[in-house]
Amino acid sequence: MSQWPDARFIDLVGITHPIIQAPMLGAAADVMIGVAKAGGLGSLACATLSLDAIRAEIAAFRAESDQPFNVNFFCHSPPEYDEAHVQQWKLLFKPYYQELGADYDAPTPVSSRAPFDEATCALVEELRPPVVSFHFSLPAPELVARVKASGAIIISSATTVEEAQWLEQRGCDAIIAMGYEAGGHRAMFLSNDLTSQIGTFALVPQIVDAVSVPVIAAGGIADGRGIVAAFALGASAVQIGTAYLFCPQAKISKPHYRALREASASETALTNLFTGRPARGILNRVMRELGPINPHAPAFPLAGGVLLPLKAKSEPAGSGDFINLWAGQAFPLSPGRTAELSSYELTRQLLDDYAARSTVK
Repeated sequence: MSQWPDARFIDLVGITHPIIQAPMLGAAADVMIGVAKAGGLGSLACATLSLDAIRAEIAAFRAESDQPFNVNFFCHSPPEYDEAHVQQWKLLFKPYYQELGADYDAPTPVSSRAPFDEATCALVEELRPPVVSFHFSLPAPELVARVKASGAIIISSATTVEEAQWLEQRGCDAIIAMGYEAGGHRAMFLSNDLTSQIGTFALVPQIVDAVSVPVIAAGGIADGRGIVAAFALGASAVQIGTAYLFCPQAKISKPHYRALREASASETALTNLFTGRPARGILNRVMRELGPINPHAPAFPLAGGVLLPLKAKSEPAGSGDFINLWAGQAFPLSPGRTAELSSYELTRQLLDDYAARSTVK
């Protein structure tokens, strides 16, 4: 492997190669282990996990690898539950309840996305993960200080230059420049205006110019070409997400896996139907029929509860009509779409592809 153009991130974290597997539901310890053994940084999405589940995943990783890893948490403020608003929202889905035979009059489940709090911070102090990353801003300053005191490197995501500067001023050691192309939840926190969001390869160099810490490019990167481009624009690392969902170690639903195999990049859209926050996923029936972005969706994460009974009825039958199918725009470029690759093999192939393309004159 040729020397990386910017080694600040790998030196900061203590990894061999500047490839980060993005934190995603379905990509836990088994995926992380392969990435770490290939020299990259594996990541664990913790927002939907209990404290005991986080402990178990970290223990499973550490049993197989002594390399650094990243744990990721959400930083939203939990909204007040508004029963009238939720019921008004639920009314839009009543025809689907009737079609599937779901109990419309039953209490609406609550979709769980836990923010970083005192208990989670205590767990970080107990387990001392090498890297802690955040989504939707940063936690309270006193919690950030405690995470830093535990010895962790702190990373968070920015979707604008202003967010990147805000994060650096509040102690981030590296910043993820999350372009509009990226799958999953938008990290936006200083603005709710989707129309002003910036693509990865316009965003990365602007953030590189605006901050002094290492910048990680995320969104629209799934092969060596994207990695070469990110480093040419000043990135110190790349974060790759959806490509790893093709790996056999990833635990995603059959409809999600099928959609990743069959859909095209033009079939992704930002939607707030599933949680209340904009997130990129593959278009499905409910997104097409209700519109991907609905102004009546309750605040994150309350919007998702009404879909849980529909998911329970339809997903076991193989339907992806009422589940989130998170994916970034570059997912068809993943080497894993045409060949079954473990997370170790995929990481190595990405590195080899980068090496071959970076030497082309």
